[in-house]
Amino acid sequence: MKECKIVSRKFAIEGSHTLEVAKHHNAYRSLEKRGEFTPTQMIKIIKDANLRGKGGGGASAGEKWELMPQDGDKPSFLAVNCDESEPGTFKDRQIITYDPHLLIEGIILTCYAIKSKHAYIYIRGEYKEYQDILQNAIDEAYEDGLLESCDITIHRGAGAYICGEKSALLESMEGKRGHPRLKPKQKEPEWFFGNPTLVNNVETIATVPFIIQNGSDAYREYGTHCSPGTLLFGMSGHVNKPGVYESEFGVSMLEYIEHFGGGVKNGKKLKAVIPGGVSCGVLTARECKDLTLDYEAMRTAGSSLGTGGMIIMDEDTDMVAVLKNILEFYHEESCGQCTPCREGTGWSDKILQKIVNKRGTKKDLEKLFELADVMNGKTICVFAPSVSSVLISFITKFRDEFERAVS
Repeated sequence: MKECKIVSRKFAIEGSHTLEVAKHHNAYRSLEKRGEFTPTQMIKIIKDANLRGKGGGGASAGEKWELMPQDGDKPSFLAVNCDESEPGTFKDRQIITYDPHLLIEGIILTCYAIKSKHAYIYIRGEYKEYQDILQNAIDEAYEDGLLESCDITIHRGAGAYICGEKSALLESMEGKRGHPRLKPKQKEPEWFFGNPTLVNNVETIATVPFIIQNGSDAYREYGTHCSPGTLLFGMSGHVNKPGVYESEFGVSMLEYIEHFGGGVKNGKKLKAVIPGGVSCGVLTARECKDLTLDYEAMRTAGSSLGTGGMIIMDEDTDMVAVLKNILEFYHEESCGQCTPCREGTGWSDKILQKIVNKRGTKKDLEKLFELADVMNGKTICVFAPSVSSVLISFITKFRDEFERAVS
């Protein structure tokens, strides 16, 4: 099994985060292609490559780009999602740490394709270290004249690209390089809000330069017919060599864990795997036996590839405690707008705590299924349905363990 390096090609190169080293290794060469393709032709290349969003949903990037108006009377914007708030997901920060110029190169190409003059990178508040690395790279790109066609602004913290307070958003960006330079107290311009905006995550945008430079067929040489290309898979948990490794879609899950992760830690047996971050349904060791790492196989198995954040659990793992840990995250992160989510995550967490404290009953297990039903499909976003699928998968697949935990 080989590690296919499309996005991670420069990760092992010393100083790869700097413009000098990145350029020495052919960074920004794909920008020359802008003279060969029109924006719509570039979008077609991305669509023909069947680049799928690598932030969890796996939707066609090209089809999303096609929705952006080419000749509208409003300006278009690009929002790059670098949140990575879901437990088990830590790959985008690898790109920012080792090759931030690859992301910038992808942003320039994407802005050209959707006719956008400004990109905003939303980075989570805890990622201050990575924000600084990225800002330094952006500054280098400005000084080198690479960002003449578009501006890039980093916005840090919750609600960075979904913000109800216009003035707060504008105030937070005033004076930053690349911002439209609005003066304090100046009224927000009509063009700034309610405009066409494309949202993709960091790895999706960082894959664009390879496709534009080498063509859609070169990208499709990797992976499967329906899931072409590669993904940065992150492994954590009970594995000998946790980390982020790029591989093509369609490889065997168990072979991947063995080859890159060095197998389950301390020679123990595999018990379960969460394949793509905690919002994905848990898989038993038996289900993993013949499973491949691609969107279609995961869907058939009743789970999802998500962001590729694999959490490995050995034979001694307490699955009740694992689910309690996950529910604490969901309870904390629910924005509280939708009642089924706000109350459902809260009550689920409390019931799991009751079970962990050896005070749970079988009726509590049935109550968790009822709460899962209440949360599924009855809220504005997919946060609560994710909680629902996690509850059902854990309790259903490890029912004996949960029943032993209750009276």
